[in-house]
Amino acid sequence: MSELDWFLQINLKARHLRLLVAVDTYRNLTQVADVTHVTVPAVSKSLAELEKGLGLPLFSRTAQGLMPTQYGDCLIRHARAMLAILHQARDELKALSSGTEGKVHVGMLPASASVLLPRALSLLKQRSPGTNVMVTEGTTALLLPELWQGHLDLVVGRLPAPDTLGSFEEKELLEEPVTLVTGRQHPLARRKSVEWADLRPYPWILPPPGSILRDPLERALEAHDVPLTTNYIETLSIHVTRAHLQVSDFIAVMAGAAANDTAQPLHTLPLSLPRLLRPAGVLWNRNRGLTPSAQLMLACLEETAERLKKGARGGAREEVAPASAPVKARRRQAAGA
Repeated sequence: MSELDWFLQINLKARHLRLLVAVDTYRNLTQVADVTHVTVPAVSKSLAELEKGLGLPLFSRTAQGLMPTQYGDCLIRHARAMLAILHQARDELKALSSGTEGKVHVGMLPASASVLLPRALSLLKQRSPGTNVMVTEGTTALLLPELWQGHLDLVVGRLPAPDTLGSFEEKELLEEPVTLVTGRQHPLARRKSVEWADLRPYPWILPPPGSILRDPLERALEAHDVPLTTNYIETLSIHVTRAHLQVSDFIAVMAGAAANDTAQPLHTLPLSLPRLLRPAGVLWNRNRGLTPSAQLMLACLEETAERLKKGARGGAREEVAPASAPVKARRRQAAGA
């Protein structure tokens, strides 16, 4: 067994992993000492012991602080992944010891999962009240690295291009057409027919640059000779988009389920867009097994997608799981009040 093998298999500790991540995060021994509540000499000694045990230089000292070498970059990447697995094991053990079902960490692409995920969460809580969920909203660029590192179990939303998936497994859930929408008071909402040229005077609510929808939308508008004005708002928030459309003459692009929300009705412009995006779906890291909680969340997402599909076909009424006994009791009390 080589010196490197011996150190990695026998002498590498969780504290070494935490030290590596901390040094990479702060690039300064004084700051690392502050956050880890030890002295600077102790941090320096631990780092030196780690490099000696591996027989490899992990950081170089520069004017900008401690910078990882190629060996440091490699080990830091794996250290983050191993710590994520340890945290996952901790969460599962805590859940088992406390009698709860577990916890699942879900990333949500907000503009494309605003209907699917909330309904799936409702179904999950009906099935397993003790399974808890942490939801993090963000862009693909933010969430996919978190999924790869193990900080997230699942990412739900519009599936990215296949060439960006790498080590991720995917499942298509819901094909939702993308439509152009306005508020009900918009001048174009009162017209019986609308042409592409009619869009030119109006401002837009756009997905930010770098988001999945931005480039395909710009290409589609360019193909119809509709240049984007200099008057626009950029956001991924479905709530901001809906609220602003209600009080303005802006135009936005939105997926079908979100556009058809009856709580805040919008007007869909009668203009046909090409298929700009892949279906909504769910991603997970194929190199890590899904926890029981994540498997249950995945099953609820699949069932919710099927219900939404049935509701979209011929205006069929969406199936709803039976209310729990306490909910039924409250309803009876309200009826008798």
